[in-house]
Amino acid sequence: MPMLPVPAFVALVLGYIALRAALSERRPLLIAFLAACSAQSALVALVGGYGIEVLRPVLPVSAAMIPPLALITFRDAMLGRLAPRRVAVHLAAPVGAALCRILAPGMTDPVVMAIFLGYGIAMLLRLRRAPDMPLARLEAGQVPVLIWRGLGWALIGSAAADAAIALAYMTGHAGWTGWVITVSSSLALLLLGLLSGSPAASGPEKEHRVATPAEPDEETGAEDSAILARVEAVLARDPLHLDPGLTLSRLARRLQLPEKRLSAAVNRGAGENVSRFVNARRIHHACRLIEGGASVTEAMLNSGFNTKSNFNREFRRVTGVAPSLWQGAEAPMPGVIATGGYREPRWTGPDGSARQSS
Repeated sequence: MPMLPVPAFVALVLGYIALRAALSERRPLLIAFLAACSAQSALVALVGGYGIEVLRPVLPVSAAMIPPLALITFRDAMLGRLAPRRVAVHLAAPVGAALCRILAPGMTDPVVMAIFLGYGIAMLLRLRRAPDMPLARLEAGQVPVLIWRGLGWALIGSAAADAAIALAYMTGHAGWTGWVITVSSSLALLLLGLLSGSPAASGPEKEHRVATPAEPDEETGAEDSAILARVEAVLARDPLHLDPGLTLSRLARRLQLPEKRLSAAVNRGAGENVSRFVNARRIHHACRLIEGGASVTEAMLNSGFNTKSNFNREFRRVTGVAPSLWQGAEAPMPGVIATGGYREPRWTGPDGSARQSS
């Protein structure tokens, strides 16, 4: 019976993810990235699995398009749209690979390896330098950072696989290269596609930006405190935090502040990032709903969370216990949640007396 090569199976999976993303009206660049990963895996299958050698010269050039597209997709989905001229700069990667293929074929593989390595490092450095993502849904917490960090490491892993192929040739084990190419490229492309296809990997489909005032020259503690007070006042007056689609960008526009200025003020003033700051208030609201008789699911959906995993993680972080325990037989006493949104969990013991959690 006909056998389906591993890269062909990966191409089908990635094609399905790209189709779902398109039907969900996700960001066009994200759909393009998923489609490119699917197409690259299909090319690997046609050359390595079915022996269509006429396509082999295309492989390094098409592969060199993946890392730039990954970085552009990351910036578009999490940080904001790039100007066309800045996008055009990234064409240098596939164009350089094509020129090497024509003028210096022996340099093609090292150049492609350097492209994957360079873009992977660039993505990791960008995440380390500024972990707050203006367009990331705050409800997702650190998940978007972890997803895109995984993508950065996947690019570096692909470069390492290319190095392994070169080493196999140098040590006289050229017979290994077919398996290394098939397995490594399939795993890398599948990982890239699965991670980027996650809903947490992209921000809202439409994000309208408006001009914001310039950042102040001096960021003092008093200014940070004033900004935090404004945030608290806005959230008390208009509970934006109960919207699962809330982003740093949208909150900054509401406060008429630059995103970086708001993020810096929260980081210094509250000692946590904006995502945790907002999610603490969501958990505060969920606790009050549960204490009022709402189920855990009702409290979750009415407090700005879409997924139980995010809700349970943040609930444990803020209260120290699972939502089910908060709602359980040892009913929580009406208490005070601190200004920062945190609460020392308290329950009534069997005799009705109050006791602190251990």
